[in-house]
Amino acid sequence: MIWKTKITNLTKTKYPLVMAAFAGFGKTKFASAFSNAGGLGIITALNYNVKDFKNELDKMNELTDKPFGVNLTVIPPGVRFVDGNITNEDYLKYLEIAIDKGVNIFTTSAYQASFLGNRIHEAGCYWFHKCALMRHAISTEKEGANAITLIGMEAAGFKNPFQHTTLVNLTMAKKILKIPVIAAGGIGDARGFLGALIMGAEAVCLGTAILTTEESPLSIDMKEKWLNTDIFDENYHRGLYHLTLGPTRVPSSAIGFRKEIIPLKDFIESLINDAEDILKSWGFQKEEFKT
Repeated sequence: MIWKTKITNLTKTKYPLVMAAFAGFGKTKFASAFSNAGGLGIITALNYNVKDFKNELDKMNELTDKPFGVNLTVIPPGVRFVDGNITNEDYLKYLEIAIDKGVNIFTTSAYQASFLGNRIHEAGCYWFHKCALMRHAISTEKEGANAITLIGMEAAGFKNPFQHTTLVNLTMAKKILKIPVIAAGGIGDARGFLGALIMGAEAVCLGTAILTTEESPLSIDMKEKWLNTDIFDENYHRGLYHLTLGPTRVPSSAIGFRKEIIPLKDFIESLINDAEDILKSWGFQKEEFKT
């Protein structure tokens, strides 16, 4: 089946799947595997110094001939980066290197990124911004973003106490926003993937769901620990839905769908095949799925 959405039209990927911008895990080997499997692999620029980043983009082009993107996580004011303070000029150095290497999809996250979005558009490239709250999504749309990754409270990572669920985010975003929305938060199987598209998303962002694959840089011990997570346990629930401004110490609820360590390609193929089987069981007989 051919999958066509507004996001696949922009990214030229086979499937409407986008890799999350993992803090320390969004590296070349992992991202190239995601791209080769049909999604949009994402390299997180701040995982490298400027010189190494340039080399990693060359390496990425050796590992895949499929589309991929670069994430620039904008550190909020007052938050110290691991290697010291990072300036707007530093971010722009990474951006210029990626543009020169032919990257045309950029994702931003964590804080206001219009100074990057403006340069991305000047270069004729696309800008996707990640938001936790609808008011931030509305503001980013006004600033010219081409798409929004909207994160539900089911997600792991850095949380906002005023997040809504993925369901509410998507159905409301379809009414409020004009630009495409990428769904994130708790999606780990074919029904979640299809449900997100039906609720209004143009693609799904996979985070926790792919961190237990073979290519993930997460340690084997941590993968096995995560695979044994009981998402219905009260302590797990408190850890995920802590309702404070800060990070989680547990994986997203998408981990409930994962039971074994498998290759990333197998995970994505299974997700897509299962989604196509579900569509056929509903009477969908076309060779092309369009949102």
